Amino acid sequence: MASWLSDEWSWYVAGPLIGLFVPALLITDNKVFGISANLSHLCAAIAPGKVEYFRYDWRRAGLWNLVFLAGVLLGGFLASQGGAHAIHISDATHASLARLGIHDFSGLAPRELFTWHALLTVRGFVSVIVGGFLVGFGTAYAAGCTSGHAISGLANFELPSLIAVFDFFAGGLAATYFILPFVIGGAS
Repeated sequence: MASWLSDEWSWYVAGPLIGLFVPALLITDNKVFGISANLSHLCAAIAPGKVEYFRYDWRRAGLWNLVFLAGVLLGGFLASQGGAHAIHISDATHASLARLGIHDFSGLAPRELFTWHALLTVRGFVSVIVGGFLVGFGTAYAAGCTSGHAISGLANFELPSLIAVFDFFAGGLAATYFILPFVIGGAS
């Protein structure tokens, strides 16, 4: 594999590329970037006409976004095939997670939380199933996900997106300092 694909991209390369994505979408038919709408597009494609909410022309509204989603999945798969990946986290984060019972940092995600066996534990179920439900509910309630609001919404100077991004960060901080220690450290 080419070294530019297997190595980490520096912030000064990746950041401008992400930033250039928004004008490219605006030039091409005023599209908005985001990943959470793909679930609606998939439902509209798989079960057309069954539910009123999904009765729309998903090809016109979201075909390009589904192609983008396929690219995200393909890119993630290709990145995971590059061999062993050392996840670089600070010593303080490593120590904090170790105090919560997370010790295996050999893969892309801690095995104590993200395996089929871990899913059958309280902390695995709460982290993956309940957390996934809350993320899905949150993106529906906020009318978009972090990428949609933070990249497209802020680039379009939309006040609701600014409020949503502040709320995402506040929620992330609250979850990190108050909820995560309770869920991961308190149950197993």
